[in-house]
Amino acid sequence: MSAFSIYGGQPLKGVITPQGSKNEAFQVICATLLTDDPITIYNIPTILDIQELLSLLQLLGVIIERLDSNNYRFQATNLHIDSVSTRELKKYGSNIRGSILILGPLLARWGKAKIPQPGGDRIGRRRLDTHFMGIQKLGASFTYDTQEETYVVKAKRLQGSYILLDEASVTGTANLIMAASLAQGTTQIYNAACEPYLQQLCKMLIQMGAKIEGIGANLLTIHGVAQLHGTTHRISPDMLEVGSFIGLAAMTQSTLTIQDAHTKNLEPILSRFRRLGVQLVLDDDNIHIPAQTHYEVERDINGAMLTLADAIWPGLPTDLLSIMLVTAIQARGTVLIHQRMYESRLFFIDWLITMGAQLVFCDPHRVNVIGLDRKYSLRGIHMTSPDIRAGISLLIAALAAEGRSIIENIRQIDRGYERIEERLQVLGADIQRIS
Repeated sequence: MSAFSIYGGQPLKGVITPQGSKNEAFQVICATLLTDDPITIYNIPTILDIQELLSLLQLLGVIIERLDSNNYRFQATNLHIDSVSTRELKKYGSNIRGSILILGPLLARWGKAKIPQPGGDRIGRRRLDTHFMGIQKLGASFTYDTQEETYVVKAKRLQGSYILLDEASVTGTANLIMAASLAQGTTQIYNAACEPYLQQLCKMLIQMGAKIEGIGANLLTIHGVAQLHGTTHRISPDMLEVGSFIGLAAMTQSTLTIQDAHTKNLEPILSRFRRLGVQLVLDDDNIHIPAQTHYEVERDINGAMLTLADAIWPGLPTDLLSIMLVTAIQARGTVLIHQRMYESRLFFIDWLITMGAQLVFCDPHRVNVIGLDRKYSLRGIHMTSPDIRAGISLLIAALAAEGRSIIENIRQIDRGYERIEERLQVLGADIQRIS
């Protein structure tokens, strides 16, 4: 098992480029199952979760050619989905949440799919109901094998329908868009998620020949076509990594420039950091964060304490709330962090309290952050990363802390962040990967 050894308390300086979006990569890679033709995808992040997904697709029979470090060509011509054993399927598919995204494409092209119970972060209840209620509307049926922990889904021919999602699920919306693209007739998806990576999926599908209307809105109309063809696609910068670097710069009093960040998609994120008092200078697609000795929390108009809560896009992404919490630790002022979506995501704050943060755990969904305003420094400790975003948040805290920190279970960080210690070393961070 690997760990990070970090000596914090020193400002960083330099330029960093965000990796390709993990969430977008999951969706567009699974979309390659929708056609026999080759599809080339650029800027795929080299992270553990993506490697698991690539192994899963190869198991199904997809031919994957690695062109160079972050670019791949896919061809799903002759899949052998019937001969894949449940044990092999679970080996790769049960480790990642994104494995559920093979459901829509397999059902649309082959009329059947076997899906393992998805894995991913243990941050609370993560429903799959939206996926299966949606495919039932398209004419599919499913059963759950409790012994094998797999879903078996079948449909003779998907038929377009009106679908009202019970929640604006990102992966649920993506699955239904892909399935409806090859369904017979027209499908309307209401209460659809509209995150930037979903918009990118729709644009890629249109390049493949799909007919999709309403991109970026919560009502999508998909006119089914007989077949889709190959294309090329470039994955956007990871907005969650951009947010992580902003929080890192603020906490460590660093001067950083995040280049090629696609700033036009980031206002829901940038506006929240500005409310924490973080200075951001935008220059085309670059974000410059100057070193700040102090940053002060902006109160609401009536003087009430600021509340930061996750919400569906264009609200604050739930994956960034942990980073916002850590950033607020050294702010001047008080912030209420409200994690609405997952009831177990905030439990990592015990480590931050041990480091010296002034946090009040109100309940599983809410934490009150009383900013230290640099009057006290965090202290390095020995800790363990419970999930991807908590892991990067603890890493930010360790880089801001005085003394040495050790973070164990960094596989969780590697699942979502590409070569993170190497990229931080270039900025001047004293971080090493140790056994």
